[in-house]
Amino acid sequence: MLRRHFFLCGLAIVFGSGAARADKPRVWRLGYLGSGSGTRSIPVLRKALQGLGYEEGKTLLLDIREAKGDYSVLPGLAKDLVAGRPDVVVAEATPAIAAAKEATASIPIVMCPATDPVGSGFIESFAHPGGNITGLANMYGDLTAKTLDFMHLVLPNAKKIAVLTSANPTHRSLFEVAKQGAKSIGIAAEQFAAPTPADLPAAFAAMKSAGCEAVYVLADPPRPLVPQLAQQLEMPAIYQVDTYVQLGGLMSYGPDVLDLFVKAASYVDKIFKGTSPADIPVEQPSTFHFKINLRTARALGLKVPETVLIQADQVIE
Repeated sequence: MLRRHFFLCGLAIVFGSGAARADKPRVWRLGYLGSGSGTRSIPVLRKALQGLGYEEGKTLLLDIREAKGDYSVLPGLAKDLVAGRPDVVVAEATPAIAAAKEATASIPIVMCPATDPVGSGFIESFAHPGGNITGLANMYGDLTAKTLDFMHLVLPNAKKIAVLTSANPTHRSLFEVAKQGAKSIGIAAEQFAAPTPADLPAAFAAMKSAGCEAVYVLADPPRPLVPQLAQQLEMPAIYQVDTYVQLGGLMSYGPDVLDLFVKAASYVDKIFKGTSPADIPVEQPSTFHFKINLRTARALGLKVPETVLIQADQVIE
């Protein structure tokens, strides 16, 4: 009887420990490859994943690599990130997406966001991505004409503007779109490149020397020095990326960039749960916001017409 008791206890311990192992939640590994600095985007992504039931340190491990505006380091960062064998990689902006694509053809990649995902070779189509990449697009190219119209309403006498570019591979085509858009409203546009954040002061000095009256800043993860230099040199600036307005930028028109990271979390969740990225359509934003910073306008000595203010979705006083 005693021997049978020990035998039954032993079975209970063996099967009990097996059940405990079976009930233990899976720990998912998420890689984040940033073209810029994720000061604003990463907390938003973290909160969105938490809302979907993932607990960092228990059911989620987040591995972060950031280029902080120096895109030349992205291939190495992507290689290091992929070596850790994450279950999914979130890639911020086109430079990081391109680096992640080169680093792996098997690990799912969530774009957040891409300017031209089809033209960049990331996906086959928006409805059927077809490979290991899916996620969000931003539509900045389609918004250029209206963005420049807003600038023209605030600066009706401007005859020449600068277009600020970086080493972002989409900027070549975006500049051509901006150049044609400016020409259609009687404004000349000249390109000024700042491949890295360290190149920004020289680029702004060149704009000023060239007689540019304003600057159109093409989409990139925010480089905080840009609005600072624009104010120092009294250069009104309009941005494709809306978060610049919170950093002291004058105006922006486009999607809510941080909201895209909330949506990126839902893509990660679907992939974790077994859906192939090839079968998840790429989403484009349907809502766009015009934002204006009146504090910056006053600092630049600009009078913003009431007809412009009533069109703004957000006015920072």
